[in-house]
Amino acid sequence: QVQLVESGGGLVQAGGSLRLSCAASGRSVYAMGWFRQAPGKDREFVAAITWTYNSPYYGDSVKGRFTIARDTAKNTVYLQMNSLKPEDTAVYYCAQSLGTNSGRITTMDEYAYWGQGTQVTVSS
Repeated sequence: QVQLVESGGGLVQAGGSLRLSCAASGRSVYAMGWFRQAPGKDREFVAAITWTYNSPYYGDSVKGRFTIARDTAKNTVYLQMNSLKPEDTAVYYCAQSLGTNSGRITTMDEYAYWGQGTQVTVSS
């Protein structure tokens, strides 16, 4: 089973920044996404990017603060998180779409592979 590996999480004060990274598997990449799950809450969509057309998508709660980017040469996706808030505290998961499902890259069902998650904690 393919397991993606996230890195870059940690503890930061409100208003600070972090950058998460995730290496895609060697298999076909249609899109890469980031989701997060806070304690007691459902996993929610954060951001996604299509691999060929480099089109980004964002959840409403992170628009204007987070930026998703991909490096096709390194097969890696990044999530730059600026102006972090305590409510951004969550485990962040990287996911890979093969393009064999619905194509709705803002939904969890689209993704075939997932990472184990990296903790992001924002203190007030």
